[in-house]
Amino acid sequence: MNGVHDMGGMDGFGKVEPEPNEPMFHEEWESRVLAMVRAMGAAGAFNIDTSRFYRETIPPHVYLSSSYYKKWFLGLEEMLIEKGYLTREEVAAGHAMQPGKALKHGKFDLGQVERIMVRGQFARPAPSPAKFNIGDRVRAKNIHPATHTRLPRYVRGHVGVVELNHGCHVFPDTAAMERGENPQWLYTVVFEGRDLWGADGDPTLKVSIDAFEPYLDPA
Repeated sequence: MNGVHDMGGMDGFGKVEPEPNEPMFHEEWESRVLAMVRAMGAAGAFNIDTSRFYRETIPPHVYLSSSYYKKWFLGLEEMLIEKGYLTREEVAAGHAMQPGKALKHGKFDLGQVERIMVRGQFARPAPSPAKFNIGDRVRAKNIHPATHTRLPRYVRGHVGVVELNHGCHVFPDTAAMERGENPQWLYTVVFEGRDLWGADGDPTLKVSIDAFEPYLDPA
């Protein structure tokens, strides 16, 4: 979707200011949010692409004024409400008001924490041969889906060169909407900075993105 989260190439948001010696968490509640997202995902309430999509649907004024884990929290809350694991009344009350909806994978114990906190594996067997080879010129499609996509706006319609083939992986666009894994070939595509930003762009700049095959056409 064309939301405020897709900020690549946009002006007016100020410099990126790295925080020296940044801690893993700034407040204790942030660690709890991370644990809740990981636990509910591992329990089968949603997948990683669905959770990303819900964060992308946060209203722009809220998204831009929220910290990283605040976005995670708001996305999680709305996702669990829409999927029937919570009600808005329960959120307002701060406690459960009815028996919880059953989870696909039940409860976890301490021995499973490490597995839950590690990201899953997304490589899948190839359903068909790859359409593109390393060195091929490709054009990113000018698409504007209303749902989740990993194709950034600033490369759409532009020509790049395939640099790497990463094999087949779960396709986020369908996984986010719970329409199946739909494995697709994944490539690294390199774009010239001036092709993206115009004649005033840095002539030495190159931009690499990872792009799924459905995002690309032969140039």
